[in-house]
Amino acid sequence: MYGSGFSKEKIKKKIRAANYITVAQIFLKDNFLLDRQLISDDIKPRLLGHWGTCPGVNIAYNCLKSYFDDENFSFILGPGHGFPALQANLFIEGEIEKVDKKATRNRSGLEYICKNFSWPGGFPSHCTPVTPGVICEGGELGYAFAMAYGYVLGHPEKTTAVLIGDGEFETATALASMNLNKMLSGKNNGSVLPILHLNGYKISAPTIAGRKSERELNELVRGFGFTPILVRGDNEDAEAAIDYIIDDFENALKEADEIFRAIKRGEKKNPPFIIMKTDKGLTGPEELNGEKLRGNFKSHQVPLPNAKTDKNEREILEKWLSSYRFIELFDEEKGFVI
Repeated sequence: MYGSGFSKEKIKKKIRAANYITVAQIFLKDNFLLDRQLISDDIKPRLLGHWGTCPGVNIAYNCLKSYFDDENFSFILGPGHGFPALQANLFIEGEIEKVDKKATRNRSGLEYICKNFSWPGGFPSHCTPVTPGVICEGGELGYAFAMAYGYVLGHPEKTTAVLIGDGEFETATALASMNLNKMLSGKNNGSVLPILHLNGYKISAPTIAGRKSERELNELVRGFGFTPILVRGDNEDAEAAIDYIIDDFENALKEADEIFRAIKRGEKKNPPFIIMKTDKGLTGPEELNGEKLRGNFKSHQVPLPNAKTDKNEREILEKWLSSYRFIELFDEEKGFVI
């Protein structure tokens, strides 16, 4: 039964663990459990990765996987550049170890995963064919939406959630794919749950969707034949926002589930479309040198670009990593205790 395994406290712990590993992958080449104060040699010489979207990916992934606890459920990640978040979750679940024996769920595996992210001969910064379970690379923005619909055609037992970034939502491919819900019939095909991650910014500017009023965005979604469902996590301090958004997400998934069941019964209902609103870079540093990071485009990629050479940025990074209290969630030998 859907929803039976939805545990708020467990989800919060998984999000904390995934956020920590996400940040560690982007920044660290040593001292992965903060056994001592961070020094320059602990930081990778070249910082690659996209932080801004990752907290939202971790929230959506863990809420969805906890609710749709069924082998016929799939998650498709549109913003493939958010791969450190996806890889963090796949590592926590033990999926990477199934294809790479070095990725053990203990200290050794954690070091291996983090050091080798965006590292020569290691893990790339985007989803690739070697990612366990991947069917969408996600680098060419917009295609994930169409792929989600193609995946459930002729498979009424399948449910697929597809996360779309609001920058990605500006592409012609994504907008054209909004029409694909008209192709699905309740009896012969599966269900697609689109989730728009509305964090307001792309690489160097606000997004169009982020500039729309709530009413305007809802009417756009309705115009394509969907039922908009809002999930909010943008108006609290970081920890409170996570708490609030998990509750909101659970209610949204229950509503979506009811709509899908009604459609399967032959009732005429518009399929659900979740709009998940969070700050860009939620749980990350709020500012640097007087400039806003969280809730701004400056958190899109690497928010502390000089952490290796700048002591102040390195101290901010250490405080950031420590805020997730990862050591409470991880045993060096036994692995995760969540």
